Amino acid sequence: MAGRYDQNPFDEEEEEVNPFSDGGGRGKAGGQSTFTGGSFYTTTTASAPPVTKSRLSPLPPEPADFYNPTASIDIPLDSASDLKKKERELQAKEAELKRREQEVRRREEAAARAGIVLEEKNWPPFFPIIHHDIANEIPIHLQKLQYVAFTTLLGLTFALFWNIVAVTAAWIRNGDPRSWFLAIIYFVSGVPGAYVLWYRPLYRAFRKESALRFGWFFLIYLIHIAFCIFASVAPPIVFRGRSLAGILPAIDLIGDHVIVGVFYFIGFGLFCIESMLSIWVIQQVYMYFRGSGRAAQMKREAAQGVMRAAI
Repeated sequence: MAGRYDQNPFDEEEEEVNPFSDGGGRGKAGGQSTFTGGSFYTTTTASAPPVTKSRLSPLPPEPADFYNPTASIDIPLDSASDLKKKERELQAKEAELKRREQEVRRREEAAARAGIVLEEKNWPPFFPIIHHDIANEIPIHLQKLQYVAFTTLLGLTFALFWNIVAVTAAWIRNGDPRSWFLAIIYFVSGVPGAYVLWYRPLYRAFRKESALRFGWFFLIYLIHIAFCIFASVAPPIVFRGRSLAGILPAIDLIGDHVIVGVFYFIGFGLFCIESMLSIWVIQQVYMYFRGSGRAAQMKREAAQGVMRAAI
C-alpha cells in the first residue's frame, strides 16, 4: 500500500508526459517485432524529442483606477464649527429679511389707511414710465370708456409726432426753423401734459369714484378738444400757421411741394380723428357723471371745501 501511494500528486514532475508520443512519452527509442511467414522482423521507431517544461511569467498587477478611469477628487469637508457658523449667518439673514418684509407691510398698511395708493410703474412693458392697469383697477362697466380715453392719449401722441415730421419736411423745403421749434414744443409739452392734466385724473376718478376729479377732467379735457380742433384747421395766426399740420397749410403747400402737402393732409386727418374721439369720450363721461349722481356729490364736496376755506 505504501508503494502505491508513495508519490505526492501535488508534486511537480520533472518532465511532462506528452500523451501523443509513443512509449508513454518518455522520449526513448523503442522497437516492435512482427512474425510473418516464419520469420521475425524488427521495426524500430524514432524517439520523440523531449518536451521541456514551460512556465508563463505572471501578469503585472492592474492599476487602482483600471476599472474606474476617472481620477478621484478630494473634497475637503467643512468642520462642525464652520457649519455652525454658516448656519448662524443664514439665520441672521433670514431674520433680517423678515424684519424688512414686516416694515414694508407696515408702511403699506399705513399708506392704505391714509388713503395713499402706491402705484408701481408698469407701462410700457419694455420701459415702464407710468402706472396703468385698467383690467384690475377700473370697474368692469367703465373699462371700455377708459380704454377709449387711453386711445385718445396715444392718438394725441402720434398726431403730435407726425406734426413734427410734416413741419420738418416743410422746414427742409422752405428753410423756416421757427415752425419746427414750435412743433417740438407742442410734442414735448403736450404729451406729458395730457397724461398729467386729464388722463390721470380720469383714471383716478374712475378708480376711486371721486367727484372733484371728474370736474378737473372736464375742464382740462375741453381745452384738449379745443387744441385738437385748432390744430386740424391751423389758421395763420402763429408763424403763418405752418407749425401745425392742418387743412389750411396743407392747401397752401400742396401746390408748391406735393410731398410736403401730403404730409400736412395726413396730419389734418389725424387731428380730425383725435377731435372726434375726444368729443365722444367727454360725452360718455358726462353721461356717466350725471347718471351716477356724482354731480350732486361734487356740489356737496365743493360747498364743504368753501366752508373749510372760510373757517
